Amino acid sequence: MSIGWIIIYTIDIILFVFTALTVLYLTVFSIASLFNKRSHIPPAKRQNRFIILIPAYKKDKCIEQTVKTALGQTYPQRLFDITVISDHQEEITNFRLAQYPITLLIPDFADSTKAKSLQLAINNLPQFKIYDIVIVLDAGSVVEPEFLQQMNDAFETAGTKAIQAHRLSKNRDTAIANLDAIFEEINNSIFRRGHITLGISSATSGSGIAYDFKWFKENIMNVNTGWDDKEIEALLMRQHIYVDYFDNILVYDEKTRQSADFNTQRGRWASTQLRSFLSNVHYLPFALLKKRYDFADKVIQWMLIPRTIMIALMVLMSIVMPFIYFTLAVKWWILFAVTMLVLACATPDYLVDDKWDKSFFKAPFIILASLLNLTKIIHRKKYFENRN
Repeated sequence: MSIGWIIIYTIDIILFVFTALTVLYLTVFSIASLFNKRSHIPPAKRQNRFIILIPAYKKDKCIEQTVKTALGQTYPQRLFDITVISDHQEEITNFRLAQYPITLLIPDFADSTKAKSLQLAINNLPQFKIYDIVIVLDAGSVVEPEFLQQMNDAFETAGTKAIQAHRLSKNRDTAIANLDAIFEEINNSIFRRGHITLGISSATSGSGIAYDFKWFKENIMNVNTGWDDKEIEALLMRQHIYVDYFDNILVYDEKTRQSADFNTQRGRWASTQLRSFLSNVHYLPFALLKKRYDFADKVIQWMLIPRTIMIALMVLMSIVMPFIYFTLAVKWWILFAVTMLVLACATPDYLVDDKWDKSFFKAPFIILASLLNLTKIIHRKKYFENRN
């Protein structure tokens, strides 16, 4: 066998093994998500005091809607406050925000990050006010009137220091937005509902998440990277704090509508995942020895191929390999079919409607384009500027 064929076989088997392991991981938690049957959450005996933090970086078009829904809660108004960190937004936006009964902070960071905004907000909270729970929302997020009441009940039921709400799309007006909505719900099924079904911490998403106030106040000051959401998640895991997830607590988020934005977003997330893995992989042996399976699972999760890139890779190999050696392509076809079945199991029925076809036919082109973003991962600045 020539050197060229040895190289081809080696590359093929390495890529296939890593991809198959990723599919196996997704399969386990996708199946587990089908068996999650959380009972009704009983009303809490105590009413906690909340502080809602909304970092807004150049979100002039949607920040006001977020503030309005956050203010329109059925929860007693004396028991929650709202702080908006308006970073690099227009003066007219800040003028309109100042009309609401909120705390408005207007920083002028040279290098904006979500962590800096959250640190600024915590440092500027009134000393005489005592909070129990902090909630972080993205600018553009919309919550229902019962959101805080549900969070209050969930905190007593969960008995933990971190709860992730159910994020889903508030817009499906383009094929890209619909595809993004599908991927978001797949994330909820596999990385959240499937995980808590097996007793493992839910993944966090950086928005629609509630933390114990004392824990958050102490730990947010230790976050100093551009991938702050994952750094906070790693801190939770390293401190052996279970992250619970509640399907019935809804947060609606704006989904990207354009292919370029979608692919840039996926490339940035792939870079974040890689950096999170490299920063935490040395903890893996310790986590396994100490039976801290939540943390071990998180490191393994970051080690897997990002899902969008995984699908793009399978499509690419399925197309290319028949022209090199036909039998090498068969295993890729089988793996692709299994992957589609797994993702179908993780997709809620309400998303399979008349908009599904448009997304389905565009998906291969969108996902293949995302593979090209791998070449951009080394450009840290592009992917770590704040997009909140």
